[in-house]
Amino acid sequence: MKTIAILYIGRHPEITETVVRLLNTNENWVGVGTVNDEEAKAIFCKKEFSIVLLGSGIQYENEINLRSFFKKQNPNCIIIQHYGGGSGLLKSEILLALEDIK
Repeated sequence: MKTIAILYIGRHPEITETVVRLLNTNENWVGVGTVNDEEAKAIFCKKEFSIVLLGSGIQYENEINLRSFFKKQNPNCIIIQHYGGGSGLLKSEILLALEDIK
């Protein structure tokens, strides 16, 4: 199976660290995370990501800007709003997104 690159953008360093750790427990996923929008854009431009997870707490204007940027760079990238809720919900969100890719 192809490795799926996932970028997580959050606002809380501890939560971002936890989400990235959870992403990387799946052998088919490679998770990267940041709490900074400009850093997220720079990371996104250096690697091909299949999925972007937007964590809670991102202001509306910032979210619109991020979505627009990511879609312009890679129209095939799937963007998911992640509200939290533990590893089970995170996995379900990603698996549903991967179904859309197929």
